[in-house]
Amino acid sequence: MLKMIIPTTMLLPMTWLSKNDTIWINLTMHSLAISLIPLLFLNQTNTNLLNHSTYLSSDPLTTPLLMLTAWLLALMITASQYHLHNESPPRKKFYLSMMVFLQISLIFTFMATELIMFYILFETTLIPTLIIITRWGSQAERLNPGMYFLFYTLAGSVPLLIMLIYAYNNLGSLNITLLTLVAQKLTTTWSHSLTWLTCMMAFMVKMPLYGLHLWLPKAHVEAPIAGSMVLATVLLKLGGYGMMWLTSILSLTTEYMTYPFLMLSLWGMIMTSSTCLRQTDLKSLIAYSSVSHMALVIVASLIQTPWSFSGATVLMIAHGLTSSMYFCLANSNYERTHSRTMLLSRGLQILLPLMAFWWLAASLTNLALPPTINLLGELFVITTSFSWSHITIVLTGLNMLITALYSLHMFITMQRGTLTHHMINMKPPFTRENMLMFMHLAPIILLSLNPNIILGFTS
Repeated sequence: MLKMIIPTTMLLPMTWLSKNDTIWINLTMHSLAISLIPLLFLNQTNTNLLNHSTYLSSDPLTTPLLMLTAWLLALMITASQYHLHNESPPRKKFYLSMMVFLQISLIFTFMATELIMFYILFETTLIPTLIIITRWGSQAERLNPGMYFLFYTLAGSVPLLIMLIYAYNNLGSLNITLLTLVAQKLTTTWSHSLTWLTCMMAFMVKMPLYGLHLWLPKAHVEAPIAGSMVLATVLLKLGGYGMMWLTSILSLTTEYMTYPFLMLSLWGMIMTSSTCLRQTDLKSLIAYSSVSHMALVIVASLIQTPWSFSGATVLMIAHGLTSSMYFCLANSNYERTHSRTMLLSRGLQILLPLMAFWWLAASLTNLALPPTINLLGELFVITTSFSWSHITIVLTGLNMLITALYSLHMFITMQRGTLTHHMINMKPPFTRENMLMFMHLAPIILLSLNPNIILGFTS
C-alpha cells in the first residue's frame, strides 16, 4: 500500500519546491510514473489477495478504480495548463496541491477496509473538490453549485454516519470482511429496512440516483476543467464502489428493498437521456449523460450477481475515461470560442479537422460502439437486468437508442454546418491537447483488447 501512498504524498513538497518553469513537467512525469504502480496489484484472485493489511488493502474491485484515479492526475495536470496561465505562481501551486490532496484522499478511500475510515475519507474528498469548484470555477455564480454539492452530499451521508456508530456499538468492529459474515443475520423487518436505506442514501446521492441528481449538472457546469474531470471520472465512482460493498454486506435486505430504487434508476435513465436531447449547453449535456450512465451502475449493484458486478466495474472505468475525454474536448472548445452553447461552435470540423476526429472517437465510445469496453459493460448490465425481469429490456434498449441519438446530435451540431461569424483567430489544437485526448483513448482501446484486467473477481 505504501508503495502508492508515499510517492503520491511526496508530490505535495515537489509542487511547492519546483521552479515555476518546471512545475508542469515535474508533476506530469511523476504522476505518470505513479500511475504504473497499480499494475503491480493486478495479479490477484479471490483466494490470493495481495497487499492486505488491517486497515488498507486492494482487491480485484479496488485495483481498476485505483488505476483510473492514478491515471487521472496526470491528465488533470495536463488539461489545466491553459486555465491557469494567468494565475500567480503561488495560486497555481495551491491549485495543483488541491488536486494532489484529492488524489491522496481517493487512494486512501478506495483502499480502506474499515467502514468508518472509508466514511471519513469519503467525506474528506469534499474539501479539495469544493475549493476547486468555488475558487477556480468559470462563472460568477459558482458558489451556489458548490453549496449544492456540499449540502446534498452531507445531508445524504449523515444517516450513514449514525448507522455506522450504532453498528460499531453493537458489533464492536466495522471491518468490511467481518461485517459480510455478521450481517447475514439481518431480516426484512422495518428497522433493518431503515438500516439499509440509511446506508445506501449517501452513495445514491453520490452516484447520483435520479431525483437526487440536481447538484451534478450545476457542479459540472460551474467547475473548472480539473473539477469536471475528477467529478465525472472518480467521485461518481465512489458511490458505485460503496454501493457494491454495502449491498454485498446487506445482501438479504437488498433483495427485499431494491424494487423502488431499481424502477427509479431505470426510469431516471430514460428521463436524463431524453433531457440530453434538448440541452443547448455542452457541459450540461455531458453532465446529464453521466447521470444516465450511472443509473445503469446502480441497477447492476442492486441486482447483485457476479455478471452485474463485473458489468458495473467495466461501466465505471469506461464511463470515467469517456466522460473525462468529453470534458477535455468541451474545455478546448470553450478556450477557443468562449461559449458553451453548441450552436455557436458549429462547423468546427472545417477549421479543426483533427479535433473533429477526437470528438467522433469520444462520441462513438459514449454510444457503446463495438468493440469498446463501454459496450461490454452495458451488455453485462442489460443481460443481468433482463434475467431479473424481462420488461427491463424495453427500458435499457430505449436508453441505448437515446444515448446514440444525443451523442450523434452533439457531434453533428458542433462539427457540421456553416461557420458562425465570430469564428476568427482560431488557434489549431496544441500538441498537449492531442496528447491528452490520446491518453484518454489509448486505455479504452487497450482494455477493449483485454477486458479481463478490470472484470473483478469473475475474470
